[in-house]
Amino acid sequence: MGFVQDPPQLAHPYREDHLLRAMLDRALPPARRGALDADLQALGDYAVMAWQRVGRSTRRKPVLTQWDAWGNRVDRIELTEAWQEGPRITTRHAVLAAGHEASEHARLEEFARAYLYHVASEFYTCPLAMTDGAATALKASGNQALLQRALPRLLSRDPATFWLSGQWMTENTGGSDVGNTETVARQNADGQWRLHGRKWFSSAVVGEMALALARPEGAGHGPGALALFYVETMDGGRRRPELVIDRLKDKLGTHELPTAEIHLDGLPAWPLGELANGVRQVAPMLNITRTWNAVGATASMARAIALARDYATRRQAFGKPLIEQPLHAQTLADIQAEFEGAFALTFEVAHLLGRVEHGAAQPHEAALLRLLTPLAKLWTGKLAIRLCSEALECFGGAGYIEDTGLPQLLRDAQVYAIWEGTTNVLSLDSLRALAGDSFAALHTAIDGWLADSIDAHARQRIHAALQEAAAFLEAGAKQRDALEAGARGLALTLARCAAAALLARHDSWAAPHGHARAGAALRRFVGHGLSRLGVTDATDTALLLGPH
Repeated sequence: MGFVQDPPQLAHPYREDHLLRAMLDRALPPARRGALDADLQALGDYAVMAWQRVGRSTRRKPVLTQWDAWGNRVDRIELTEAWQEGPRITTRHAVLAAGHEASEHARLEEFARAYLYHVASEFYTCPLAMTDGAATALKASGNQALLQRALPRLLSRDPATFWLSGQWMTENTGGSDVGNTETVARQNADGQWRLHGRKWFSSAVVGEMALALARPEGAGHGPGALALFYVETMDGGRRRPELVIDRLKDKLGTHELPTAEIHLDGLPAWPLGELANGVRQVAPMLNITRTWNAVGATASMARAIALARDYATRRQAFGKPLIEQPLHAQTLADIQAEFEGAFALTFEVAHLLGRVEHGAAQPHEAALLRLLTPLAKLWTGKLAIRLCSEALECFGGAGYIEDTGLPQLLRDAQVYAIWEGTTNVLSLDSLRALAGDSFAALHTAIDGWLADSIDAHARQRIHAALQEAAAFLEAGAKQRDALEAGARGLALTLARCAAAALLARHDSWAAPHGHARAGAALRRFVGHGLSRLGVTDATDTALLLGPH
C-alpha cells in the first residue's frame, strides 16, 4: 500500500490551551481557579472524544416525524447523539448553572466551560444561550410565579429536571425589526392568554419552554405594543397540540441544530410583566446571548487553528513538514495573533458581565459593557468566517472533503455574523451606545489596561487609532448619514483597539513569568493594523447601486 496521510489530531482543548489557562490564572482567585479545574478537564476530554467520533461516523441531521403510524400528529424530532448527551453534560459540569452563582466571577467560569463544550456539543449551546437569556429575563421581570416554576428547572444540575428554553421572536416579516410582529395574544373568558401566529426561526423547539413576542389583541401597532410571554411546549410526555412544527430548516451549516418553522394555534401563555414594551423586556437577554455568540465564534476559531497547527506537523511537503515552511508558518502565526485578540476581548466581556451583574464593577464599566458586547459579537462573528476559511486552506484539498469533518467548521462559522443581530445591525447598535458615555468609558478602560504596558509602540498605535475614531465620531455628529455609513468601520476599529489593549495587559502580566509569546501576539496583532475606518462617499454609493 502506498502513502497514506495522517489526519489531524485534536490536542486536549483544556490541558494544551495555554491561552485559556493563563487567562484563568490571571483573572480568578486561586480557590475558585482550583475548583473550576475538574469540570474543564472533563469538558476537554469530551471534546477530544467528540472529534474522534466525527472521524468514525457520518454526522447526521435531526429528523422530524410529523405523524405516527396511526395518523396522530406527533411532531417528534430525532436528535443527534451529541444532542441526546446535552442535558447530561450540561448539568454534570454546570455549563449553564455556573453563570448564575452569587459571584462576580460566575460568568467568566460559565463561559470558560461553554468555550470548551461548544464545538463538541454540535451547537447544543445555541439553546443553552437562549435558556441562559430566558433565566436572566425572568429574574429581571420579578414575576414570582414564573420564577418559582421555571428558574429551578432552567438552572438545574440534574438532567431529569433540566429544561431548555426557546426564544421565539423572528417572524416572516423579518429578524431584527420586530415591530411588524403578527403573532396575536388573545385572552379567554377564564383569563388565560393564548398565542396565535407563526414563528419563522425557532432554534430551540425541542425545549420545554420559550419566551415569545406577541401583540395583545386590540393593542396598537409598532414594537411598543408588543408583550413578552412565557409558554410551555410539553403536556406531560407529549408535545402540546397547539404547537405545530411545520418543517425543519435546511441550512448552510449548524446541521445538527433543529431550527424549525412553527405555528402557534392557541398555545397557552403567561405575560412576564406588563402587556406592552415586550422588546424592552427582551433587552436583558441580549448581553447574554450575544456573549454566547462571541464565545462560540471564538471556540470555532480555536478548533480550526488547533487542527491546522497539528496537521502542519504531520504533513510533509518538499522534504519537510509544513510547520517548517516559512510562508506556511507565517500564515499560521497571523491567524493565531488575530485569534488571540478575539479571545482577549471575548473573555473580558464575559468577566465584565459578571462584575456588572453582581455590583462589583467600577463606575465606568456598565457603559463599557453596553459598548463592548455588540463590538465583541460583531467582530468575532466576521473574524470566525475568515479564520476558519484560512485554516481549511491549510489542509489543501482535504479541507474541502466532507468526511474529514473540516468543511463543517466553515459552514458553521457563517452563522455567527447572523445570529443575535447582523454586523450592520450591531454596528448601528454600537452607535446608540456611543451616543451616551460609552466612548469615555472605553478610553478609561484602555488607559487602565495599558497602565503597565511594556510595549510603547503598541500604546502609541492604540492611541492613534482611538484618536482617529474620535475624529470620525465628531465629524459624524454633523452628518448622520455619513456616520451610519461608516458605522461598521468604526465598530471594527474600536473592537481592535480594545483587543490590542487587552493583549498588552496580558503581555504585562505574562512577561515577568517568562512567557514571551504574549508579546509576540501583541506585536503581530498591532502590526495587522487597528483602524478599519474608510472613506464613505454617498455619491459613489448611489452610482454603484443605481441602474446599470
